[in-house]
Amino acid sequence: MLKVGIVGATGYTGVELLRLLLDHPDVRIVTVTSRTEAGRPLEALFPNLRGWSTLRFEAPSTERLGTCDLVFFATPNGTAMQWAPELLDAGVRVIDLAADFRLKDAAEWSRWYGMEHACPQLLAEAVYGLPEINREAIRSARLVANPGCYPTAVILGLLPLLEAGVVRAGSLIADAKSGVSGAGRKAQRHTLLAEAGENFQAYAVDGHRHLPEITQTLREVSPEAGLTFVPHLLPMIRGIHATLYAELREARVDLHALYRERYAGEPFVDVLDPGAHPQTRSVRGTNLCRIAVHHPQEAGRVVVLSVIDNLVKGAAGQAVHNMNLMFGLDERAGLHAIAVLP
Repeated sequence: MLKVGIVGATGYTGVELLRLLLDHPDVRIVTVTSRTEAGRPLEALFPNLRGWSTLRFEAPSTERLGTCDLVFFATPNGTAMQWAPELLDAGVRVIDLAADFRLKDAAEWSRWYGMEHACPQLLAEAVYGLPEINREAIRSARLVANPGCYPTAVILGLLPLLEAGVVRAGSLIADAKSGVSGAGRKAQRHTLLAEAGENFQAYAVDGHRHLPEITQTLREVSPEAGLTFVPHLLPMIRGIHATLYAELREARVDLHALYRERYAGEPFVDVLDPGAHPQTRSVRGTNLCRIAVHHPQEAGRVVVLSVIDNLVKGAAGQAVHNMNLMFGLDERAGLHAIAVLP
């Protein structure tokens, strides 16, 4: 039985990790940490977990975390990098669900996240945890940088086009929308019901922190990749819908066959039939990315529709998938949930 710990499990990503791991056949959670909630049972914060665990939150300590095979960090940016070196030295493997290890350039990371990186020597070693492109590297990784939610939806949507070289990579557009849970559980005015309900808006048009993460990954496939990325806030709790645009190099391309072939055998990418329009609710609570590809009005343009649950495939579910790969478990273990409707 795999022994795992979760650091900072009081947010939405943390409760998703708990929900998935408590029902995982090969996992035993040995510690769940929170400085502010230490001593309280999990159900005090998350009533959905009542009856599933007798664990209580405890203050984090390297001694306690050092007894784990794997530690997840569901913490704000800048936390995992403080703990990772000591845990790795103790033989504990680490998955960070924040952004501490996603960018390979420490100066670039500091520019976007406003602080110096505490362990830049680990950036080259950290494996970007998108299984659809880095499966084999994840299997042997000590340190995995779990991708962001927007990057997951955008990269999976554009990847087949760039790998096949059928689009002009320098003029990609990602028009992406997210539910309010993507902003986290902390109190913020723009996520209040009276602010976000019955409202729709773009934000961070001048530059979102996920942009360098997306472009870094796309440029590993196509060095000339250039992306205009505009995120929007939707008046709903969960889900991301990314509408992606690219110019085709030639009109006669069987785009649907291209996507079907690229994702054949991928357990968590579902390429829909021609003409389909994926819905965010069709993936709610699941680790699925559903994709539809269109060749609409203008013959020279392709439109890709990519939907995920930002808290599962965009965060906790992908982290569990990475854990399964790292420890030679069934990739689907703990991730069999059917989407909740309505």
